[in-house]
Amino acid sequence: MDTNSNSKTKIGVLLVGHGSRLPYGKDVVSQIATMYREDEGRLVEVGFMNMSKPSIPEAINNLAQQGAEKIIVTPVFLAHGVHTTEDIPRILGLKNGHGDSGHSHGHIHSHEDETSIKIDFKGEIIYTEPLGADKRIAAIINDRVNDAL
Repeated sequence: MDTNSNSKTKIGVLLVGHGSRLPYGKDVVSQIATMYREDEGRLVEVGFMNMSKPSIPEAINNLAQQGAEKIIVTPVFLAHGVHTTEDIPRILGLKNGHGDSGHSHGHIHSHEDETSIKIDFKGEIIYTEPLGADKRIAAIINDRVNDAL
């Protein structure tokens, strides 16, 4: 187990989900966070783009209050899309979002709630790739298929 005690910088991990009016997505991301926290012994929070709480800024602020000096943000999404390339980086303050064109991405929900709370964190934020194509995900699919047989 890798703990923060061996590190000069206290690392926080933020798992970002999309958010939903239904509880299932929040539950899954929260369960993944619990498993990761137990396995790795790190400061771990979840944050959601919209509809679910805590928001991304709230989760960053929670990690900051726990003493995180560097925060690694991982989107719990399979692939890149507008949310991972524009919306989440904009919410994190890493870029303006929506590229240089200023065009919206054409679906009907707002991300304004996520930016109404200011991020109160002065440390480094590192934004990772989404989960992507990974043999471990293929193994999960294999397990599901075998369970259905």
